[in-house]
Amino acid sequence: MLHAIKYGESRLIVDMFTRCHGRLSFVVSIPKSAKAKGKRQLLQPLTLLEIEMDVRPRQQLQKLGDMRLARPYTTLPFEPDKVAITLFTAEFLYYALRGEQQNALLFDYIANSLTWLDMQPAGYANFHLVFLMRLTRFLGFYPNLEHYSDGDYFDLRESTFCSAAPLHRDFLMPDEARKIQLMMRMDYATMHLYRMTHHERNRLLEVALSYYRLHLAGFPELKSVGVLQELYH
Repeated sequence: MLHAIKYGESRLIVDMFTRCHGRLSFVVSIPKSAKAKGKRQLLQPLTLLEIEMDVRPRQQLQKLGDMRLARPYTTLPFEPDKVAITLFTAEFLYYALRGEQQNALLFDYIANSLTWLDMQPAGYANFHLVFLMRLTRFLGFYPNLEHYSDGDYFDLRESTFCSAAPLHRDFLMPDEARKIQLMMRMDYATMHLYRMTHHERNRLLEVALSYYRLHLAGFPELKSVGVLQELYH
């Protein structure tokens, strides 16, 4: 579940990324009743759902049938730091997955990442950095880490390291290029071992989002970044 907006008095337009069909939009009726309250709760950002649907390829808005929780969360909706990370991740995916077709490996990566975060009691301050950079592997612009030498620049357009500064302005100087190497070595199991200052973490987030804007047409500035950047002073 990615995003929902009101559509008339008692309906929502809901965007989801599904395992079998990729990105889909649904129109969902929400009557004013006690039962409907539970339905609204299922439609919170990044909720993992099992759904029944009748997909018609030429139809812009699909019909959503029965839905139920696939994996109930125990901490994501309740812990303030995790709420901030979740809201950012939901907004990010809403734009990053526009037009994505069926991709079971990508779906599983997202679902498993969220489940890991939900279960983690501590040590997840770098989660969003690892999530964003490893997601590039599924979207087709994972950085080329081969042949890196200390002192190289990083060409954000070409996703590769180079010994001289490119002729355009979309590159990182050697000090920050070195941190790309660091960030790409992190995974969920080891990221707590990488100590970063508040400024370093926020700068790497800015770099990651700039990288996405270069590679995904129409990728905007995200409203939720400010809240996320206030974490972990």
